[in-house]
Amino acid sequence: MNVSLSPELEQLIEAKVKSGMYNSASEVIRAGLRLLQEQDELRQIRLHELKREVREGLDEIERGEVVDGDEVFQELAERNLKFRKAKAKKK
Repeated sequence: MNVSLSPELEQLIEAKVKSGMYNSASEVIRAGLRLLQEQDELRQIRLHELKREVREGLDEIERGEVVDGDEVFQELAERNLKFRKAKAKKK
């Protein structure tokens, strides 16, 4: 297999080999591909978890287990204000 690399990537590979971290350009490429594979697997895990959370949320909505959004934001704003006031008193 032949691969064309930009000059910047070639320099990166050469620097990794020169650093002693890797014995050859092939080792650098294999390490990069392993990282890419791990990243893809992590993305799939996150996507699966997100889909599970969305299903869980939709099920809660169907059961009527919801909270009014305006009430939530009002409560958060009140908590934030109390926190900032308490922090200001400590100064």
